[in-house]
Amino acid sequence: MEENKSNKTTPRDVFLHLLSIVTLYFSVGSFIALIFQYLNVWLPQFPEASHYNSGAYGIMRFAIASLIIIFPAYLWTIWFLGKDYASHPGKLKLAIRRWLIYFTLFITALVIIGDLVALVNRLLEGEYTLRFLLKVLTVLFATGSVFTYYFWNLKKNKIE
Repeated sequence: MEENKSNKTTPRDVFLHLLSIVTLYFSVGSFIALIFQYLNVWLPQFPEASHYNSGAYGIMRFAIASLIIIFPAYLWTIWFLGKDYASHPGKLKLAIRRWLIYFTLFITALVIIGDLVALVNRLLEGEYTLRFLLKVLTVLFATGSVFTYYFWNLKKNKIE
């Protein structure tokens, strides 16, 4: 009876899994935006573009504020879900969890592919800069980390 109960998706499960994935996406987006703006300020494209920095600083403040609030919410959510999985291992195979993990793998794979296409395109054009290369590495690092973590999680828990 307990095994059957733990395999049933409840509204609480949907809430926690959606909250986890949405806070993850927002955290990754905020991290990338923050690094991009730091690169824009540190390595300006046009030396006379100091007025551009005021917009960059606004984006940086918003990204930092978002990370201060949203990333801990993500960490709390995955910690809470981890406790739930430990007490109800059948929940590791919930459909909502599997769908969101595979959707996340799909999105991150597309972003990585698009990032690499942009890199190769710029290299073939001969118009690449240090700032551009660092932005490509930022996207690869952020999305690659998410992809690796969730792919590893699927393999560790033997989820199909």
